[in-house]
Amino acid sequence: LQNPSESPVAVETLADVPEHVLRGLPEDVRLFPSAVDKTRLGVWATKSILKGKKFGPFVGDKKKRSQV
Repeated sequence: LQNPSESPVAVETLADVPEHVLRGLPEDVRLFPSAVDKTRLGVWATKSILKGKKFGPFVGDKKKRSQV
């Protein structure tokens, strides 16, 4: 049962993801519900990704390791 005083939580879906993001995903990467936040999508690899592998294009703000 949901508490009527609580507002429903919006869950991110693939329909919320911009088309350019979906086009930029490598073949072995998928978007599925996040293991950290079930209301968000997370990036999941279907096979190992070699260290240093780059894919893109990158769109957004780059963050330092200490910021994430």
